[in-house]
Amino acid sequence: MSFWSEFPLKTGNRYLDCMLVMVPVAFVLHFLHPGPVVMFVVSSLAIIPLAAVLGESTEALSAHTGAAVGGLLNATFGNATELIISIFLLQAGHQEIVKASLSGSIIGNVLLVLGMSALVGGIGREKQTFSRQTATVNSTLLFIVVVALVMPAVYDLVVFGRLKPNGIAVEHLSLWTSAVLIAIYALSLLFSLVTNAARPQVQREQEREVLPEISAKSAIISLAIGTVLVALMSEILVEQIEAAKTRLGVSEIFMGVIVIALIGNAAEHASAVMMARRNRMNLALTIAVGSSSQIALFVAPVLVFIGWAIGKPMSLVFTPLEIVGIALAVLIVEMISGDGETTWFEGAELIAVYLILAVSFYFVPVE
Repeated sequence: MSFWSEFPLKTGNRYLDCMLVMVPVAFVLHFLHPGPVVMFVVSSLAIIPLAAVLGESTEALSAHTGAAVGGLLNATFGNATELIISIFLLQAGHQEIVKASLSGSIIGNVLLVLGMSALVGGIGREKQTFSRQTATVNSTLLFIVVVALVMPAVYDLVVFGRLKPNGIAVEHLSLWTSAVLIAIYALSLLFSLVTNAARPQVQREQEREVLPEISAKSAIISLAIGTVLVALMSEILVEQIEAAKTRLGVSEIFMGVIVIALIGNAAEHASAVMMARRNRMNLALTIAVGSSSQIALFVAPVLVFIGWAIGKPMSLVFTPLEIVGIALAVLIVEMISGDGETTWFEGAELIAVYLILAVSFYFVPVE
């Protein structure tokens, strides 16, 4: 296989590969100024396949580096798209949209992605099974996240009598809480590596995804190009977000929780559903719930530190609606996944909860 045959950006999915045409379209339209809504939609569609490119490149590179380095790569680049978009939003002063997108990513992954996976994978099957240990570990991590989000809000209510997302005390509380979250995330990676090494070789081989034959060099180049393109598309998207939000008549919280969250996670959504359809529900669960854990325990705390470093502080004080949404999502996922099996109807139940939450966020008044 020649270098150039494996070098071009690829997603591993022919539909997403076709969507890569939106990248040059976005660049062209950016200079033609067609309007904020059009540019917002086009740049969003361009980011979706690029997110898949980053995921494929990271997985391919992980296959060449071994479990330890591979785990670190996944920790760093697993949600690179969300991180890049959020950094540009932070620089533009959209802290509330960043927090809403983080909430939406957590809620969307554990409800919509897992729900779609269980629904599609369960069609034609009595049930699908997965590792109860994996589900329990991820659920526990998400409960820690709920605690981390509830306590800053409780602190605000007790000390100030209202939710006050800004201030030195809240900023310090968020920084210390973020440090704890990153530490527990690092320990969870270590635990996963030890647990993976302890499993029988046959089981590990059955769970391993068949990766494309991409050299380490090509994976690195593809990862670098994909990251740059995601950054450029994110800059275009963020430039239009305020005007697009006004034209569409939606609130910041809906824009973040539903729209931005779906853009950043669409590629993972497709991967999880595809794995479930192949009756690899354990992998689908890892993609869906594991991604939520990574966003909450790594991406969100890192953004708190980045915001502090660039002079755009972002606290961990979320709105009551976001906190309740995350808590309910974690609770119902624990109820459904606790027995180590899912059915198509349980998938429909998860989707129903997501739609109820989405409607609630949609009717938040526009300020």
